[in-house]
Amino acid sequence: MIRFFERLFAPKAQSHEAQPAQKRERLAERFAALKAQGRKALIPYISAGDPDPAQTAAVLHALVAGGADALELGIPFSDPAADGETIQQANERALARGVTFAQTLAIVREFRATDHDTPLILMGYLNSFERAGFACAMADIAAAGGDAVILVDCPVEALADYDADLKASGITPIMLVAPTTTADRRQHILAHAGGFLYFVSLRGVTGTQEAQADAIAADIRTLKNETDVPICIGFGIRDGETARQMAELADGVVIGSALVARLHAAFDAKQPLGDTATAFIRDIRAHLDKEPT
Repeated sequence: MIRFFERLFAPKAQSHEAQPAQKRERLAERFAALKAQGRKALIPYISAGDPDPAQTAAVLHALVAGGADALELGIPFSDPAADGETIQQANERALARGVTFAQTLAIVREFRATDHDTPLILMGYLNSFERAGFACAMADIAAAGGDAVILVDCPVEALADYDADLKASGITPIMLVAPTTTADRRQHILAHAGGFLYFVSLRGVTGTQEAQADAIAADIRTLKNETDVPICIGFGIRDGETARQMAELADGVVIGSALVARLHAAFDAKQPLGDTATAFIRDIRAHLDKEPT
């Protein structure tokens, strides 16, 4: 079976170079501050509308209270090919509750009304953005207070088709790179990289394996020699100790499936979602802030 990211990162024949702009450099500001403090970035992911659309903005605030440096908000999609069972089910639940791209933007606006500083990244598949027109979608994200997008299923060669709209809106595309990415292809990706570089630590989909620092250490060293863009590692980070090990290699970590699962369990148990989010992220933050071993 050909895995999603092996297809996405397969070598292509053509590339285009561009450097996107951003209306406000929240990501750059945050990473500069973290570097000055000698700290690592913690970026949690949740799915918009899951487990409760009415509480999603409050959960985002709770994550910041727990120590999140930036936030990744997933747009519900019917076929999230890069995601494992946990996030696939979160997408299904959100869609069943009628959460759309427009409602996701409403959540962004609600969050941004009282938090003007925390960077917010929207993660989605191209179809989610193209339904209303890509240019309009990016403009709407910017107007709502979003800072960047992860175009999960957009290979770097196709990004040239969207460069003008991204630049016009000031939205930064967060680029993905994997252990299977070839050297030539990696250079094309780095030419577009801004905000931070998302390093996919595992082959396959989210939430199915645990990341191993030893397996990717050489890849991260290579990237650091090739770019000054901050590098954050995602996929397979389930707890504080794994997060700490990964963060020692890079500039930060992204954690998603483990958080999504805890929020769903808390909702089913009628426990406060905000308290669950804050406690989990606070524990991860404490591990990241430990002195390196």
